[in-house]
Amino acid sequence: MCQLLGMNCNVPTDICFSFTGFRARGGLTDHHRDGWGIAFFEGRGARVFLEPRASADSPVAELVRHYPIRSLNVIAHIRKATQGEIRLENTHPFQRELWGRYWIFAHNGNLVDYQPALSGRFRPVGTTDSERAFCRILDRFAQRFPDAQPSPAELHEVLRELAVEIGRHGEFNFLLSDGDRLYAHCASRLSYVIRQAPFPVAHLSDQDLTVDFNLVATPMDRVAVIATTPLTDNETWHTMEPGSLLTFCHGALVSLGENRTLASPVTCAPACNGQSNA
Repeated sequence: MCQLLGMNCNVPTDICFSFTGFRARGGLTDHHRDGWGIAFFEGRGARVFLEPRASADSPVAELVRHYPIRSLNVIAHIRKATQGEIRLENTHPFQRELWGRYWIFAHNGNLVDYQPALSGRFRPVGTTDSERAFCRILDRFAQRFPDAQPSPAELHEVLRELAVEIGRHGEFNFLLSDGDRLYAHCASRLSYVIRQAPFPVAHLSDQDLTVDFNLVATPMDRVAVIATTPLTDNETWHTMEPGSLLTFCHGALVSLGENRTLASPVTCAPACNGQSNA
């Protein structure tokens, strides 16, 4: 089973702490050795690192672990190949442009006999079911909203429909972001934690590393971290319901339709101007 990691914040935040534990799952504390990748949104751009090798053995992953790239939205993936060769073009996360902005996508699961009809605007480069699903999602977005990006509620509803449609072919856990919001769909296993004041002293499950977030964050900072399984062993992680689709904005769970009862959602407000660590 592949591993997913996402981060959504209200201040530019580095993911060094969480990525330290996550990276270990790529060949050290778990058996996922078929590639890894991470994407950081920076303004309207996206900085993406991909490698078709185990993250635990990767000098590039070691660089990312120590390099405090600060971002409002991050998506990372560790691959255990089910479809497609172990090659760079099959390594998540995938990136495409729509409505003048980048979209980043990563999938955990296996879609059986999934060959969707695509318009040709978005075409897979590699041979994975995951990239085909990503192209299908953006194809539907573009067909439904050809002129401009719709409201968050409209987009959430179409994405929910697509999650059901694509999920009929198999397990479809995924993370998707346009740089403003991060969408998380749970088919079988996905958890999240929202860190805000008073901050915890967090300890990683996969590495013996502890961080006191009170020393690196301000009282206004808020960071949501989403992972296939919890990354820390002393925080309260929320397990997502199978079939649920959550939207995170500025480090909070946003109320959009069917998810109102899952947490204490807030409306999406402008980000503040601090820096933090996750």
